[in-house]
Amino acid sequence: MQDDQNSREKNTENESRELAVYFHLPFCIKKCLYCDFVSGPYPKEVQESYVNKILWEIEEFFEKKVRISSVFFGGGTPSILPPEEIEKILCKLKEHSEFVQPEITIEVNPGTVKKGIFEKYKAMGINRISIGLQSTSDEELKTLGRIHTYEDFLNTFNQAKEAGFENISADVIYAIPGQNYQSFEKTIRTVAELGLTHISAYSLIVEEGTPFYEMDLDLPSEEEERRMYEGAASILSEYGFKQYEISNYAMPGYECRHNVAYWTGKEYAGFGVAAASLIKNTQDFDAKSVEEDPQSIDTKAEISKMRYTNTKSLDAYLDASDYEQLKALRTDVEMLSVEDCMSETVILGLRMNAGVRDADFYGLYGAHLRDIFPKAIEKHKWERLLSENENGDIALTRRGRNLSNYVMADFLL
Repeated sequence: MQDDQNSREKNTENESRELAVYFHLPFCIKKCLYCDFVSGPYPKEVQESYVNKILWEIEEFFEKKVRISSVFFGGGTPSILPPEEIEKILCKLKEHSEFVQPEITIEVNPGTVKKGIFEKYKAMGINRISIGLQSTSDEELKTLGRIHTYEDFLNTFNQAKEAGFENISADVIYAIPGQNYQSFEKTIRTVAELGLTHISAYSLIVEEGTPFYEMDLDLPSEEEERRMYEGAASILSEYGFKQYEISNYAMPGYECRHNVAYWTGKEYAGFGVAAASLIKNTQDFDAKSVEEDPQSIDTKAEISKMRYTNTKSLDAYLDASDYEQLKALRTDVEMLSVEDCMSETVILGLRMNAGVRDADFYGLYGAHLRDIFPKAIEKHKWERLLSENENGDIALTRRGRNLSNYVMADFLL
């Protein structure tokens, strides 16, 4: 009788635990000039071996069933893979978890979509499409090294709509070399009129190690870039889009559930090369799920989260013969203290327009925001970069979003 009760309690604990899952699929036809992600063109046999490795990694990771709230296939270009390979991954995940009406997103790049692919995605349970547009100007797309045209994007978007997808997002990049505000405004207005439910607008960052880093680029000025950022929010609001995060805009009810999980400090598990994970209460996972550090886990009660990234080497990932070897290849392994978690809760939460609720913070840590960050709050309120309401909730002001890195640095403990 007691065993039955313990079993029920254990099942209840597992069912209450929710996880966001990310799959990194590092395949693309051609690497873009600005891209610093782990990705590139690989032959079919490598793609098949990689999918089999992900299936194996899922088997090894999950010792307990947990609830899955969102699934995201990113890359690279996931739409390069045959739909059957994507379905294999979803089926394996379902074997080891409980799906609770999850948001399931797949990134799609125009120029890689074959006829009938969206019908197959829909049949396997995918319910959100994210299309990599970047610009409506073919000249700007060529500058970025993209393989598609705006017409290709429209064909892809229309195919998704015809297959019955309602939740469709598009990515846009601004501060492209040679771009001016008028060109960017044309892109934003054109995209806003299409009937999308979500738009992500990211400023181009020239990363070391990319072809762009070695080029003499005609980049817009900082003033012009800020104007583009402000313009995106203003223009998209005209069409009913609400900015809910620094770079993301959605029609009401269509905020990206997966990304919100990241920004609100929820647990997430990444599978595949270079995929990142953040796991709470590390003791609750079997040794297969955590980087073993007995001294940290057993003697430091303040450890409440663990973060790590899978190896960035595709060869090393594919060659790992057992899970212990794969774990040994992880990078950026961190055991996060309560202080670390407090800082992250605020820094990530401030990315959201809603900011950080003091009641939520107190529920997590038993302390109010002002108890922990009095100087930072006062400083940035005085600078009018931060607002605070009567409940003690804090959020970036419009001006504060332009200087978010400066503000967030003061919330590091």
